[in-house]
Amino acid sequence: MIAPPHTRRNHLLDALPEPEWRRLLPHLESVDMPLGMVLYEPGSTLSHVYFPTSSIVSLLYVMQNGASAEIAVVGFEGLVGISLFMGGDSTPSRAVVQSAGQGLRLKAQTIKDEFNRSGPVMHLLLRYTQALITQMSQTAVCNRHHSLDQQLCRWLLLSLDRLRSLELVMTQELIANMLGVRREGVTESALKLQQAGLIRYVRGHISVLDRPGLERRSCECYAVVKKEYERLLPKVLAT
Repeated sequence: MIAPPHTRRNHLLDALPEPEWRRLLPHLESVDMPLGMVLYEPGSTLSHVYFPTSSIVSLLYVMQNGASAEIAVVGFEGLVGISLFMGGDSTPSRAVVQSAGQGLRLKAQTIKDEFNRSGPVMHLLLRYTQALITQMSQTAVCNRHHSLDQQLCRWLLLSLDRLRSLELVMTQELIANMLGVRREGVTESALKLQQAGLIRYVRGHISVLDRPGLERRSCECYAVVKKEYERLLPKVLAT
């Protein structure tokens, strides 16, 4: 379905100058993004880029034995499928919807053509890519050097920044898969956060009760990622 003019609910699209937005608008398609939907698999050729509007997408690295861990999370601040305009048509990671919602998508050739104009779209996408690489790098550092409690705080905060809500619908098993840890570890860490009055967790629903407290409990990694997004994409985050 073609996206109507009022659906510019993705902040990256919202940051585009009006001429570029109008040029892309006829090519944007509205899509449902249900929980668990796989946007691409490792090594597959990407057919579209996706701009989440009310959904969250996890970028996962999958090992040969089937184990996986999240390397980045994308919501309404960005797009999924940077490989298409970075010189490759595939990637070794998997993209899967972790929080159901809506999105917009563009065909691969359309985003390539727009990027190759070497105009505002190219510069915006390159800045976003640098911010995304920062998130990936910091995730790797965090998973190696910080406690599971800190990792969970960082993950919750990054996810909340990409939703228009203070509540996540997420099972502990799914969180464990994202973090690449055992479910029992997530259960213990979530209980600690709940006992501290920071969150409430009931049947897969996580409500944040004290966001400043959650930020204080998190490691430095969340602040590093947030600062880099604000530095590179001030117009995007201000929309």
